[in-house]
Amino acid sequence: MSYSTSIAGIKLQHPIFNASGPLCVTLEELHDIGASHASAIITKSMTKEPRLGNPEPRYKDIPHGSINSMGLPNHSCKKYIEYLPQLRKHSKPLIASVSGLCLDDNKEIIRALNSADCDLIELNLSCPNLVGKPQIGYDVEQSDNVLKEILSITKKPLGVKLPPYFDFVHFEQMAAVLNKHQVRFITCINSIGNALFIDAEKEKVIIKPKGGFGGLGGHYIKPTALANVRKFYELLRKDIDIIGCGGIYSGTDVFEFILAGASAVQLGTVFMQQGHTCFERIEKEFNHIMHRKGYTSIDQMKGTLREL
Repeated sequence: MSYSTSIAGIKLQHPIFNASGPLCVTLEELHDIGASHASAIITKSMTKEPRLGNPEPRYKDIPHGSINSMGLPNHSCKKYIEYLPQLRKHSKPLIASVSGLCLDDNKEIIRALNSADCDLIELNLSCPNLVGKPQIGYDVEQSDNVLKEILSITKKPLGVKLPPYFDFVHFEQMAAVLNKHQVRFITCINSIGNALFIDAEKEKVIIKPKGGFGGLGGHYIKPTALANVRKFYELLRKDIDIIGCGGIYSGTDVFEFILAGASAVQLGTVFMQQGHTCFERIEKEFNHIMHRKGYTSIDQMKGTLREL
């Protein structure tokens, strides 16, 4: 059996789908996700105009995860709006990821998506790999203003993808902003920004953009991602769903994220490393754990993490 869940009222057959970023740029890649066992399809974060992204090499696998500085390569809002109806044949929820380069761009993209064939919008407030562009999610006042402007025009259920937070005060400040707006879900976390990995033999960095600095993903970031999910679960209104992302490689990882308070999870680095078969494998492992523990639904155990 599968354990269904929902995000902002949109039902998912099971809680596992792709994160915006890996292998979701082209129409072919999006169809491949649709044909896979993923429970939803999320697009690459779209900008107003097409972007080639940062120079290569900009993604590398490393011993316990990945480092990347992609720079939002994507086909543009217009193209993804054209792609969306073609993806309906897969009978899965469609999520448009938005990452305009300024507030006006975001507003223009959101207006265009109002009449597009998507179920949800994920507004990216946390891209760490754009040269010269700060992460909006680290500026509480700016985040408040962006959400006020965007939510005044959107006609679709909208959530935000957040950067990792590390201080309880910052969790509280961002939660206060989210709770005052009609945000329907959050995704946490994006990669940990501006990590550095060095090839000691070559005495060089391993990616080209930004002098080798890039977003860290994979096993390295799972504890931080779990902490963000848990803290926001404690602080946010219960009608704001949480999607966990970061370091998920197994059914046990999914189980932990849902215990912490997530309603669903996204796969990033593992999807990049292992391909489309990871969705089915991880869901089977998760189902086995749920069955072994006697849980009959996700709601039965979501957020029930016990303290010592």
